Amino acid sequence: MHTFHIRYRNTQGTLMRILNAASRRALDMPLVQAEPSESDHAVTLMLEVNAKQVGQLSRDWYAIVDVVHVQAGISTQTPDDLTHKSSPYRASAAVMAAGAGTQQALA
Repeated sequence: MHTFHIRYRNTQGTLMRILNAASRRALDMPLVQAEPSESDHAVTLMLEVNAKQVGQLSRDWYAIVDVVHVQAGISTQTPDDLTHKSSPYRASAAVMAAGAGTQQALA
């Protein structure tokens, strides 16, 4: 299992082009996690690929204009290990709570 960390500028369609590079090869994607990262955005993909496919995917991703950096590595973790560390639901709950406080302050 390989983990890919890709930083990109969040322009229209960039994330879909990144994901299409893997889906065109009919690769199973047990983990896809996208989030803001400083001024750019980052997506983490976990894929079962061989060494040749790692090179092909990296080349495809670097060919996308808005991709800034691609990093590949062999993962010792499972998709469940990575999703439990930073659950998107925790962030959503915090944003919803902050929004409710703002609405009360306006009333």
